[in-house]
Amino acid sequence: MKISRREAAVLFASAPGAILIGKSAVAAAERVPDTHRIGGFALGCQAYSFNRYSVMEAIEKTAQAGGKIIEFYPGQRLGPNAPGVGRLNADASDEVIAQVKAQLEKFGVHAAAFGVVGLGKDEAGNRRTFEFAKKMGIGTLTCEPDVSAMDGIEKLVKEYDIRLAIHNHPRQGNNANYRYWDPAYVLSIVKDRDARIGSCADTGHWVRSGVKPLDAVRLLKGRVLGLHLKDLHVFAPNAHDTPFGTGVGEVSGILQELRRNKFDGHVSIEYEYNWENSVPDIAQCIGYVRGWAAAADAGIKK
Repeated sequence: MKISRREAAVLFASAPGAILIGKSAVAAAERVPDTHRIGGFALGCQAYSFNRYSVMEAIEKTAQAGGKIIEFYPGQRLGPNAPGVGRLNADASDEVIAQVKAQLEKFGVHAAAFGVVGLGKDEAGNRRTFEFAKKMGIGTLTCEPDVSAMDGIEKLVKEYDIRLAIHNHPRQGNNANYRYWDPAYVLSIVKDRDARIGSCADTGHWVRSGVKPLDAVRLLKGRVLGLHLKDLHVFAPNAHDTPFGTGVGEVSGILQELRRNKFDGHVSIEYEYNWENSVPDIAQCIGYVRGWAAAADAGIKK
């Protein structure tokens, strides 16, 4: 995701939590069912891949690409079939939620996550976001926290049994205060927290920040609760998305590391290129994961 189009998220929580790995770390919160997994991964799209389109269209396009899950983002327009003219956010009415759920059911897509959201010291606002996630059946909120608000947010993580995954945007050369690009910093925040608090690993933004994504995933180990999985065409700040396996994003190694850690979170493909016609590229990414998993199951190295 790109800095210019996200609310700088604000959030977090406190209380020591054991560092559990993969499945153990996410088992308490709502799990994506096996029917919505590909090669063992809860795989689909970040709706921002389809930000030229509506929520309803994003669900349909996710299904067209072969995805099984979707991660919604705040502010996407609902579409012509939604009541009124509005956008999907934590203030969505029960009527809007019902229509979105009907579209998900129609296309066989599971709502796995929501973000990047802004959570901070506004307890009432934070609670509205958790309530929205609970109504939607969403198990993970993706966020960039205000670290001073972590204790209060952690209480909501425990109360609602919803995971919180810290997202990383790219390194900002003109803003030394922005540190979420650094996986070591994210780990320092989550390592002593409830196990439902961890990382949403945006692997493309790590590449743009000069961080090797496989090294970052290994550093975070079982604290990776979700991914915005990307492959980029070059290792540079201005790199663009490319189908999995054709770039420098170490996708095969990341999938192997996730399996080794018994990762059980969501994998959102966020494809920020070829915006008007990205479904074929995303379908190729999904096919890559399917083929990788089949080869791994057969003991063939890719």
